Amino acid sequence: MSQVSRRVNRKSTRTDVIRVLLVDDVESVRQTLRSILATYPNFEIVGEACNGEEALESVQLLKPSVVVMDINMPRLDGIKATTLIKRVYPHIVVVGLSVYANDDTRKAMTAAGATTVISKEAAVEQLRDEIIESVNRRSAAIH
Repeated sequence: MSQVSRRVNRKSTRTDVIRVLLVDDVESVRQTLRSILATYPNFEIVGEACNGEEALESVQLLKPSVVVMDINMPRLDGIKATTLIKRVYPHIVVVGLSVYANDDTRKAMTAAGATTVISKEAAVEQLRDEIIESVNRRSAAIH
């Protein structure tokens, strides 16, 4: 088998993989999210960032299909980072994550381009399903 066909075959078997970038200023939160999502075979954690500026660089470099974005972070918060990401990469799904997932933060984050916002408390139970639902909504909107 040629190198080109091996690349094509490898790529074609990974079309259902959801490439996730985790963005949170607290390392233990990123580790927890990583350990949760790593248990699912169709999720690939492609990287982590600890603030919005790192998130922008990581999106450009790693090309995730989904960014799990904390809202309150130093240097560049999740709302501003989401706005900038969606302006350049409108196809990337952003799922907001916050300790304070109230109506105001939900409205601000969805206005910035996030598909949904979940509380960090609910992330263990809801994150996987919210990501899949958001990816499916994006796919349906494209077709």
